[in-house]
Amino acid sequence: MRKVLTGSLFLLVLAACNNSGSDKKSSSDSSNSETLRNPPSDNSLTDEEKKQGWQLLFDGQTTKGWHKYGGAPVGAAWKAENGILYLDTSSKKDWQTANGGDIATDQEFENFDLKLEWKISPKGNSGIIFLVHEDTAKFDYSFKSGPEMQIVDNEGHEDGKILKHQAGDLYDLISSSVKAAKPVGEWNQAEIKVQNAKLDLYLNGENVVSTTLWDDNWKKLVAGSKFKEWPGFGTYKQGKICLQDHGNQVSFRNIKLKSL
Repeated sequence: MRKVLTGSLFLLVLAACNNSGSDKKSSSDSSNSETLRNPPSDNSLTDEEKKQGWQLLFDGQTTKGWHKYGGAPVGAAWKAENGILYLDTSSKKDWQTANGGDIATDQEFENFDLKLEWKISPKGNSGIIFLVHEDTAKFDYSFKSGPEMQIVDNEGHEDGKILKHQAGDLYDLISSSVKAAKPVGEWNQAEIKVQNAKLDLYLNGENVVSTTLWDDNWKKLVAGSKFKEWPGFGTYKQGKICLQDHGNQVSFRNIKLKSL
């Protein structure tokens, strides 16, 4: 009799476990199905981001909202495909790309929070240039008026071995406090925040540079850099965002900005 009860109890426990596992599997399947129905989307804004005032600078399909630095339409070397804005460098022209060149936003920005993701090619170099004063009579390249957050393959490109020229640095002005770049081929999350002369650069969640624009210390930084050669560099409090053509393939996605 005791044997029968023990066996019955075992069967009851086993059935309960099976039912419990079935419930968990059903719940997990339901969650996975919901994720498949509504996957996270690149180059889009959540309802909360829209309420906060974020705007997309890249729609994932076109180069709308951008032009070649200097005013011409975006060159054919810049391609928008599969949710990625990238530079096709298969045809070179000097140190840049044929039908490429830096591209600039149609809009100007003053106080802003810019977020984007970038991926660099092996031995590649590029940059995110901001507060650009688009006057080609004074500045033939965007980097001659606006500061730059460096994009580079730290291991493969010669710039990656130079102080203040590494990924995340405020190019030729301030080195990153933390080396936060991911290996070549991986996406990096960058953020540039300008608010009331305060500048913060973030790379993969790390606050890598923090400084004040336009004060005496800023003027000393510029005077001690290559930018001292170009009067007007780093003086503009409003300007455009530029993505640099440095002759190497670079990719961008999820480019969004909020005015502050």
